[in-house]
Amino acid sequence: MTIQLSGTHNPMKPSRAGDCRLTNIEIHSTGRTMTVQICRPEKKNALTTDMYRDLTFAIHKFEADDHYRAFVIFGDSESFTAGNDIKDFIAHEENDLPEYIENFLSALTQAEKPLLAGVSGLAIGIGVTMLLHCDLVYATADATFQLPFLKLGLVPEAGSSLILPQLVGHRRASELLYFGEAFDAETAKEIGLVNRIAETETLREVTLKAAEKIASLPPDAVRRTKQLLRSSEDNLSDRIEKEFEAFKICLKSPESEEALRAFIEKRPPDFTQS
Repeated sequence: MTIQLSGTHNPMKPSRAGDCRLTNIEIHSTGRTMTVQICRPEKKNALTTDMYRDLTFAIHKFEADDHYRAFVIFGDSESFTAGNDIKDFIAHEENDLPEYIENFLSALTQAEKPLLAGVSGLAIGIGVTMLLHCDLVYATADATFQLPFLKLGLVPEAGSSLILPQLVGHRRASELLYFGEAFDAETAKEIGLVNRIAETETLREVTLKAAEKIASLPPDAVRRTKQLLRSSEDNLSDRIEKEFEAFKICLKSPESEEALRAFIEKRPPDFTQS
């Protein structure tokens, strides 16, 4: 059953009422696993204000309900998510860094229960950095990853400036962030971003099977293990705050304005006047 939610929802008081459809986000229940499907294929699953809000709602719903023990994020076969919807992003520039992104990252990084992701197609920007906060990530061979922040006149977000060097080393992280070039699933697996590469037709099955295995484990021990595994990231919230401050400054810069406009106008940006 799919339920259409309308009006204002309170993410701190979720109810388990079956599957529900929000704004380009579908929440489904599979046993003790909650799955979220990003459903905006016409825009390569680029995230808007409403989608960030609803993803945050889904994570809060998951965390508050003891029935659920694992949370899985899927895109579609063409795109996991192409990152922020640039037009929507520019429309909210006057509010500094939009609060809905901060709320999503807070929910993502503070989740006490396991988060998993099944990635196929494009994973760009936040589509990559959110994976750094997932406990397990599975991807198809055709998945493509990219961190193009500098090309947009921006800085890394979601704590990626801290976690990525820990994961791949300073020089490799510098290469990925400075150049912002796309890399494939094999590279993602090599650097530890992805656990396993699955066939396109079996990605969902493989990811959900892993979620079910986690859901069958003692829940308190799982939470405590996740907390211990993340102890090396004790200053994560401080790093995210520093990134936010740098992001806000860059977002108002002529460089970022030129880069974002060039992206929308589908032309190369001109930084010669910077």
